Amino acid sequence: MILHTTRILALALSLLFAAMVPSAPAQADEADIAAAARGVVRVVIIGRDGDEIFPIAHGTGFVVAGERIVTNAHVINPAIEDKRLAIGIVPPEGGDAVYARPISVSPRNDLAILATTKPMNLPVLTIAGNPASGQSAVTAIGYPMNVDRAQGLDQNDLFRATPPVLSTGFLSGRRPSREMDTLLHTAPIARGNSGGPLVDNCGRVIGVNSFGAESEGTEAEFFFAVSTRELLPFLRANDIQPQLNALPCRSLAELDAEDEARRQQTLAAEQRRTAAAEAALAMRRDELRRDITYRTIDARTNQMALALLLFIIALAAGGTAYLMHLRADMRMRAISGSVAIVALVAALVAWLTRPAFADIENELEAALNAEQADGEAGADPGDKPSGAILSQATYSCVLDQQRSRVTSAPEQDVEIGWTAQGCVNGRTQYGLNAGDWTRVLVPSSEAAVSVNRFDPEAREYVVERYLLDRDAMSEARERRGKYEAPQCGAGDQAATQLGIDQSTVVSALPDRPNERLVYTCTLAKAGAD
Repeated sequence: MILHTTRILALALSLLFAAMVPSAPAQADEADIAAAARGVVRVVIIGRDGDEIFPIAHGTGFVVAGERIVTNAHVINPAIEDKRLAIGIVPPEGGDAVYARPISVSPRNDLAILATTKPMNLPVLTIAGNPASGQSAVTAIGYPMNVDRAQGLDQNDLFRATPPVLSTGFLSGRRPSREMDTLLHTAPIARGNSGGPLVDNCGRVIGVNSFGAESEGTEAEFFFAVSTRELLPFLRANDIQPQLNALPCRSLAELDAEDEARRQQTLAAEQRRTAAAEAALAMRRDELRRDITYRTIDARTNQMALALLLFIIALAAGGTAYLMHLRADMRMRAISGSVAIVALVAALVAWLTRPAFADIENELEAALNAEQADGEAGADPGDKPSGAILSQATYSCVLDQQRSRVTSAPEQDVEIGWTAQGCVNGRTQYGLNAGDWTRVLVPSSEAAVSVNRFDPEAREYVVERYLLDRDAMSEARERRGKYEAPQCGAGDQAATQLGIDQSTVVSALPDRPNERLVYTCTLAKAGAD
């Protein structure tokens, strides 16, 4: 039961209290809150007079799994006490109202679970895995009666799909009582909000709104929500495995800023490594040039000395040949002359083949290339986290929580079997567009579009999920229906065409996704290069 008193002074005190509360770490993401609201329903207690049905009362509920709705026990208590009354579930947009039946009711902590008689295909709300704490911003989602009255809605309007009302405030801490564990907050709720979710900035449920504190006119208004300490055990006791997320709520703007800072750090580190490598190369070049220059000078000196010695021998042999000529010793003259000629030719060869200073740079480059080749040959390919793209490989990918914005309960580990033609796990063909391998998934039973990207060179897998309303989802499905995705192995042309076709769906999506999952991948098994 909501005890709601409106007083100008109380409102002023509430605003003053809100102003005194420390600012939240980040503003609520409207897209996330809107996505959560699409899983919030109106719970109507229905009476019957002959063939005519009419609403007796109503509250709020939200989807936790399949056709399972959570609400407050006191919302459906009239239908439990009077079997002539029925329970109706009205979706927030499109679709028809359906009946529901209670499958578990817990008066102690004011919780109840309903099962719808027909599938409604509404999004399941994610529940925050960690207990809420601090004084963060919160949003209450529901169907307050005073808003219905202000709009002049009649009884029949309560059976028509209507978006829920969103109200914001601050969490004021846990407030355990003798009966149950509750959260105290300042997000305004009224009669009709009972059973609706209290969500954080990422649209994750942190409590179930139940009742409000009575104001005496001069006091600030506070409201109570049953905490997830009560909700989670209740769901599990009824064999419902909720969609949990215990990660911090972070904005995409924050992640983008961190990514840019990381990119700048990586760029600066790469520049430092490049500068260090260039300095080391310059130092090594100077060392080699000095060594080669010394060797060249030594070699030139030795060959010049050899040329001089041979020239002296040639002169001596020539003089001896001349002397033997004067003595008419033809035999010795021939021998001496031959020695003189050979020595002179050898001297010329030694002189002309001496190392040239111009060859120092060529020898230097050859030495540097040889050292680089030796280094590459001795390197371990497994030391490189990325680089060459393999024609076929299996990658183990792990969610990088620091770089991800998570609003649901995604897989922490993903295995990707990849081929160079863009086939994933032997069954899903990715499209190639502007050098990026991408697959756009538009399911028929879920109000979300996923854009999956895999970069085999950087070894990174990214999933971006867009949680869309009914109209946007219908448009995405219509665009998806205009093309056929090829089977794996259809060829490069088919992959390129798929990339072009998928861009028609991507162009209709919002500027930012609700969720970005970044996976870092390592090579688990390599195929043929």
